[in-house]
Amino acid sequence: MEPFFRHILERTGRGERVVAALVVGSRGSTPQRIGARMLFFQDGSSWGTVGGGCVESDVRANARRTLADGRARNIEIDLVDDVRGEGDVCGGTLDVLIEPWEASAAAAA
Repeated sequence: MEPFFRHILERTGRGERVVAALVVGSRGSTPQRIGARMLFFQDGSSWGTVGGGCVESDVRANARRTLADGRARNIEIDLVDDVRGEGDVCGGTLDVLIEPWEASAAAAA
């Protein structure tokens, strides 16, 4: 089984909520391509990457919100410096879907 899904099954099987972040859109120069994935766990650990640096910081903050409230989010991360009109680190834009995976029914029983 692919590690991404194995981690989800292990954690939800223990009764935990897991949050997955998936790059669903990419325009311009970005640190990751569409399909990059990252998982966030209730103990504060994570697996995978969606780009590092400021990208991962934004995604991690939204993932914490989703861990807390169980609501999916779609965020846009702009890597362009609006003041100077130049690229920050990369110069593009990423769209990231952040969605919860709930604890399995078997773990809740």
